[in-house]
Amino acid sequence: MQPAKRNALVVIAAAAAGGYGFFRADNFWGLVVMGLVVIWALAFLLPTMDGPWRIKLGFVAALFAGAFIALWPTLESFSGGAFKCPSYVKDRISFGIAPGLDLRGGMRLVYTVEVEEAIRDKRDRYADEMRQELATIYGFHSGSGVVTREELAKLVGKVAVSTPDSAVIRVSFTDPGDLSKLDDRYNAKFKTELSMSRGPGAGAASFKIRTEVESAIREKAVSQAKDTVNKRVDELGLREASVTTRDEDIIIEVPGENKKAFEDIKDIIRRTARLEFKMLDEEGARDFFGSYKEADECRSGDGRCLPANQGFRVFDESAPNGPGKTVDSHFILVNKLPTETQSDCLKRVKEWAQAQVDAKLVPDDHEIGFEEHTDENNEANGWRTFFLYRRAEVTGDLITDASVQADQERMGQYYVAISFNQKGAERFEEVTGANVQRRFAIILDDQVNSAPVIRGKIGGGRASITLGGGDPEVQLQKARTLELVLRSGALPAPISPSNESNIGPSLGRDAIGQGVKGMLVGSGLVLAFMVLYYRKSGVVADVAVLFNLMLQMAILASFSATMTLPGIAGLALTIGMAVDANVLINERIREELRAGRSVRAAVEAGYEKAFPSIVDGHVTVFISGLILAQYGTGPVKGFAVTLLVGILASLFTGVFCTRLVFDWWVRGAKVKRLSVGAEF
Repeated sequence: MQPAKRNALVVIAAAAAGGYGFFRADNFWGLVVMGLVVIWALAFLLPTMDGPWRIKLGFVAALFAGAFIALWPTLESFSGGAFKCPSYVKDRISFGIAPGLDLRGGMRLVYTVEVEEAIRDKRDRYADEMRQELATIYGFHSGSGVVTREELAKLVGKVAVSTPDSAVIRVSFTDPGDLSKLDDRYNAKFKTELSMSRGPGAGAASFKIRTEVESAIREKAVSQAKDTVNKRVDELGLREASVTTRDEDIIIEVPGENKKAFEDIKDIIRRTARLEFKMLDEEGARDFFGSYKEADECRSGDGRCLPANQGFRVFDESAPNGPGKTVDSHFILVNKLPTETQSDCLKRVKEWAQAQVDAKLVPDDHEIGFEEHTDENNEANGWRTFFLYRRAEVTGDLITDASVQADQERMGQYYVAISFNQKGAERFEEVTGANVQRRFAIILDDQVNSAPVIRGKIGGGRASITLGGGDPEVQLQKARTLELVLRSGALPAPISPSNESNIGPSLGRDAIGQGVKGMLVGSGLVLAFMVLYYRKSGVVADVAVLFNLMLQMAILASFSATMTLPGIAGLALTIGMAVDANVLINERIREELRAGRSVRAAVEAGYEKAFPSIVDGHVTVFISGLILAQYGTGPVKGFAVTLLVGILASLFTGVFCTRLVFDWWVRGAKVKRLSVGAEF
């Protein structure tokens, strides 16, 4: 037996073993390797060609097989089942090309980022820093570490830090002479991002966030919101969805027709997922809520009156207030009215709380929190209040992971376990150690999730968020949603829906039909011209162009790309560029043949001289595609990506693959005449 044939049989046997391993190991790329080895082995049966040519042929053939297999599930989907894909291939390929919104129909959502909330958050952080700095100036705080509640309490009666506007902080001293304490060192700490002015009134100074800083906060809020929404979309497995921005709007386009899935998507996207841990002010709650009177007790006009016939009730409770200490505290319970839903009740309660803030009844460093209240049957029947310090001791941006866990103490119930990073773990341990036997509220999206008592210092950087009672299946779904939004991160500011539209699939079907028809007619005319003008060389060029198209689609499928009408236009354009490369090569070969060169010399010279022109043309278009991909959005970016992939595939098929055929003609078949046109 000849050595080449013997080697071929050995390699085929090895490839068969690799194929068996592929189906056993469920490895898609094992099939690609197996195909490369098989084709390489078969190439040994062509004794007239050398080893490098065989390796190249094996590589191209294996690439063809891999591209087809990668596209097989997509072809079945787009052809309506005409290209039936075996189940064992579909099970091993999780990617594919998804039709875009303009082809498939679906939902288009527009959300507006409430950037003013991000500015207010930044303002509140500045205010907290100012309070800490003032506590240091007065000698109540050492200047290192986080200021304690007791140290801040000593500022009362000496100075007040208020926030009268979304971008303004006012520092008012009881003794006007203390205004001099805002010395150069104090101002230097804030002057980069805040501008200072005296007044209004004696002993007061106002700090305003600078305009350029406000603009940066707005841009960052929109950018972070887009990234967060993108993560949530990816976590949902909606790789075909697109997320773009326009000014302060975030635009989400989700192809499909499932209405229930759309509602789930909207619910998850709009969740702010802002997680905060805040301490309760039990003594402050006694003085604040205890001063309110129910409507029937307000006839004499003494005390603050609660709304009549709105379900507002004042209750007292014994609350923990440190090791071995309790305090008689108060809270307000708001019962749900018979005619309203729980969400309507919450909206009504928040409007009441905002009215207290607007009336300056709530101190600037405090806020009112709400927790869902349930009756003896575990049914939600209203909301109860908490008097909270505004400053968050720990925030959700310190979380590294979140996972759903089954509650071992309450069978059939679930909670979400969260893990902090090192900084968060240290801060959480510090806060819990300093507030033993006090309550702190776990707040998610401005709603108190729970208010447990800190039994002792909590180390290890772990905490949990309970989900109350109720149907285990519903609770599990809520837990998974919470897990998803916490893992993807909190939105830097709330987002509100500003527009929603649904696009029917019939428009997409018409678009596909017209787009594909135009592409097929145009491409068909070009391919037919190549065959008529260049004869057999034109057939080679056409096969290379079709291979180019397959490679483009396979690469796009491997990235789970979304195909849109501009993408189809990009495919058509790259077909023209691929044909152009073959025209340059064929014309160069014809020129060399006219000059009297041999067939082999004409092929080598034709490729050598055409290559610079081909590269120049492709590089200039590639640069344009890069610019479109960098600055374009939506359909424009889709067109650019398709164009970039097509240019790379065109270079490979037009120069590398066709050269294999011409080399076979002149070195293997040793033809005397090349079929590159009617005159040859």
